[in-house]
Amino acid sequence: MNAPAHLKYTKSDEWFDPASGKVGLSDYAQGQLSDIVFVEILVEEGETIEAGKPIASVESVKASAEIYSPAGGKVAAVNKGLSDKPEVINTDPYGEAWMIQLEGASEGETMDAAAYEKYCEERAH
Repeated sequence: MNAPAHLKYTKSDEWFDPASGKVGLSDYAQGQLSDIVFVEILVEEGETIEAGKPIASVESVKASAEIYSPAGGKVAAVNKGLSDKPEVINTDPYGEAWMIQLEGASEGETMDAAAYEKYCEERAH
């Protein structure tokens, strides 16, 4: 499992980069979902959102899932190209597959990489 140390994570498997404000779906989550075939971003640039608000919906060959924001703030950018290439979530979850970027973000309930890895290991058993 890949969980970069500079990111924060939620129990619902989203990641948040406090430095850039970017948000996405964790490597663990994409692995559980398998081949992602559809992504819909549910928020728009300029919108102010709260931590825990649904920001996207993803579908894979196995399941569908709601993606929730790990932080609150103003949506500064939306990764519009992601809906054209949803499979990038499987290949580059922490890079090209970011979903939204927040400015003036305040974190919700997040954990560091070590705590998140431990949480994922506990769920696997």
